Amino acid sequence: MSIAKPLKKLVSAVILDLDGTLLHTDGIVSDVLKAFVVKYGKQWDGRETQKILGRTPLEAAAAVVEDYELPCSTDDFLTQFTPLLYDQWCKIKVLPGANRLIKHLSGHNVPMALASNSPRENIESKISYQQGWMGSFSVIIGGDEVRTGKPSPEIFLEAAKRLNVKPSSCLVIEDSLPGVTAGKAAGMEVVAVPSIPKSHLYTEADEVINSLLDLQPELWGLPPFEDWMEGALPIEPWHIGGPVVKGFGRGSKVLGIPTANLSTKGYSALLSEHPSGVYFGWAGLSSQGLYKMVMSIGWNPYFNNTEKTIVSLTLAQVMTNACLNLFP
Repeated sequence: MSIAKPLKKLVSAVILDLDGTLLHTDGIVSDVLKAFVVKYGKQWDGRETQKILGRTPLEAAAAVVEDYELPCSTDDFLTQFTPLLYDQWCKIKVLPGANRLIKHLSGHNVPMALASNSPRENIESKISYQQGWMGSFSVIIGGDEVRTGKPSPEIFLEAAKRLNVKPSSCLVIEDSLPGVTAGKAAGMEVVAVPSIPKSHLYTEADEVINSLLDLQPELWGLPPFEDWMEGALPIEPWHIGGPVVKGFGRGSKVLGIPTANLSTKGYSALLSEHPSGVYFGWAGLSSQGLYKMVMSIGWNPYFNNTEKTIVSLTLAQVMTNACLNLFP
């Protein structure tokens, strides 16, 4: 018999961030930055990712110019960089669970607002490529419509005002630390979906989840999803393959069972599109057939990994130098 989880707090409206929460904008930004800084003889290594995450375009640009010692002003950087991003908006991928959440809340007539530090024009341009998104939000507000962006609470307070809902009745869903800070400062409940591996930094949030697929609306007094099956969520199958490589030798020692690592070479972009978690499916080993599979995909904060790893907990005993395909 399942035990119902206690209600956290009753809310009546949801305010969503856009970049990093609903859309995988970070990947596009990093790709464009890599090409952009090369012309100044620099190499983008991603060290500024945490600094620019959730910031206004002006703040993010200033951080890149300063830390990479670019021979241009912040305004010049934006003048050159922004058009390059515009050309890529159509390629931004939707993060796991975003379409499901928007459709669910919209279908149950839950008031929704989109509140982003990006300019309003950019927001509308990005979501115009996503079917049904524009009409799902009662309110869309950009960073250029308020005096100060996140971590100031102003943008969330304005969103609540336009929704005609009390701030205390709003649930904010955010991926960045500035966004979480802004939501709490506005007197709202906040669910964090960290877009960086250091989820332990999100101590202000009322709840921290791996992805939007893990959100349980019923904990906030909202209509529950109806697609869970015995504690597991069926998802569209996705496939990955490669050689089994020697791991760090840590998992076996801690867990007391053999583990095996799948090489992530060439799969960084694919892994960034899928949430961390435990996947169930099938693994095909060349010359050895198909096996039932349980696999962990994630940064593993216990070991302070800097990139996602793929670790099988059930196939290590039969995997040597084999190739496998995952069918979560």
